[in-house]
Amino acid sequence: MTNEGDKATNTPPLKVFVQRDYTHGTECKFDTTYPTKLEEVVPRETFTDTINKINELFSRAEELNCSTYTEGCLSCMTGYLLYLCIETNYAKEMKQISMFIQRQNDEIYHPRGVHIVEPMLRGLRCIEFVVYPKPSKQI
Repeated sequence: MTNEGDKATNTPPLKVFVQRDYTHGTECKFDTTYPTKLEEVVPRETFTDTINKINELFSRAEELNCSTYTEGCLSCMTGYLLYLCIETNYAKEMKQISMFIQRQNDEIYHPRGVHIVEPMLRGLRCIEFVVYPKPSKQI
């Protein structure tokens, strides 16, 4: 015998996936189209700001500059032993993305009952938004 309160607690969370945007090649960029399933819980501006910032951080991580070329040359010359001593620029940027997503979850999304799953955990294929059902009021 179950009552209505039990049914609400057993409701699985809603998962919304934001896919990669391949319109500009294979750079790591996510689609900024607002999913209709998030309309009730996350404002459009908040969602767009979050995705744009994640896209900007990934762009910075994949940027080729003098330091990344030097890092590559030195690692090749040392038989890649250099990576035992230093952290790559890409790894540093991935940490920045993780910290940004954690901050967004703590400050914005968790109070709304939403959790952003880091795209690194999904193979950089998508950003997953998990929307948890609101607890029902028990009488």
